[in-house]
This record gives sequence, C-alpha cells and structure tokens, in this order.
Amino acid sequence: MIRLGVNIDHVATIRNARGELHPDPYKAALYAMKCGADSITIHLREDRRHIKDKDFKKISSNKKIPLNLEMATDLKILRIALKNKPNFVCIVPEKRNEITTEGGINLIKNKKKIKKILSVFNKHKVRTSLFINPSLKDVEMSKKLNAKCIEIHTGKISNLIKNNKNYKNELKTINNVVKYAVNLDLEVHAGHGMDYKTAKVLSKIGGIKEFNIGHFIIGESIFFGLKKTIKAFKDICN
Repeated sequence: MIRLGVNIDHVATIRNARGELHPDPYKAALYAMKCGADSITIHLREDRRHIKDKDFKKISSNKKIPLNLEMATDLKILRIALKNKPNFVCIVPEKRNEITTEGGINLIKNKKKIKKILSVFNKHKVRTSLFINPSLKDVEMSKKLNAKCIEIHTGKISNLIKNNKNYKNELKTINNVVKYAVNLDLEVHAGHGMDYKTAKVLSKIGGIKEFNIGHFIIGESIFFGLKKTIKAFKDICN
C-alpha cells in the first residue's frame, strides 16, 4: 500500500489569480483529507507565488492534518517552518524564474546548508526528506547527510509515459535507486508530473511508500471533482 500526499499549491494559485480569498487552501486541505488523502503537501516558495505564510500557519495549526512542507535551503523559511512545526519537511531546489521544480536538488553544491537544515529538523523530530534525481550517488549522499527519506523526481519518466515513448530504461533506473535506498534504510517517496498512467507504472515497484501529487489532481478535479480524483489515485496506490 502506497500513501497518497495531495499537494494543494495550485488551489492557492487559483485564489491568487484574483487576489481574493476563494478558493481557500485550508478548506482544500480539509476536504482532501476527507476524500482519502494520507497527507497534505505545500511548497512555501521564497517568492510566495502560491502558498502564503498565512496558509502555512492555518493548515499547520490543525494537528489532524499531516502536513508535508516543501522548502528550499533558505534559512528564513527554516525559521518560519520551526515556528509552525509541520509533520514532515522535504528539501527541494528552487530557481527564481522556473515555472515548476525542474529536477532534484544539487546535493554537492548545497551540502553544507542541507546538512545544517536536516540536523535542525531531525533534532525537532520532524521527518526529513530530500527531493533528488533518480541517481545512486544522490541516494548515497542523502544517507550521508542523514535524511530520513528521499523523494525521487519523476518528471522524466512521467513525460516519457505521457508522450508514449519508451520508458523502460528510466523505470529500470528508478527501480535500482529504490532498491539501493531501501537497503540503506531510507524511506522512498516519488513525485513530480505524475498522472494516473505514471502512478500505475511506479506502483509496481516494491519499496515506494508514498506518492506526492498536486498539479494533475487539481487539474483533473475541474472535470471530475476532488473526491473522484483522489479515489482513483488511492485505488492505484492500493
């Protein structure tokens, strides 16, 4: 059984388009949990393009919502995170002009910052994860940095599947990465660009414990509703 984390960033994107209060990400979080989500993911970006500080504060204050915070290696965000105490934290790369996260974090370049941030969260008993490319070297480095989990960037395989291209080599790479991580006692998650087809393919890999999916769920919900969309993913996860 694979847990499903629902990313509600783009509920905030829709709200921010009008600069008003609707739709409320907090209500989306509550409803997603009611519909079967195992956790809620939000990304508090440096530029606050979707989720705002007030959203983070409101959602994290409800301890019935298992909250996963995605954040860059930013010490200001670290301080905000410690104040609001999410259940889980995933360290992700962040570029000012990117539309969405373009790949896994550069563990070598950001080694010192990552190690410091992980140490702080581990000390506060917040489950830590690193968003990485499907690479054996990145898995090994994640273990050395004392992350408790890894989340594999699934953008490449998702695009191959969506475009009906051969994804067998990428699937083999991910499978090897998952096995290696499990052997190192790292919990494995997967996310980015996933839809039903990608979830079905990746659900067959033993060792993945969690999917984190956002854009497709919110987009699909326009046509079929959040309840049906989450249920469809939960059926795949089960």
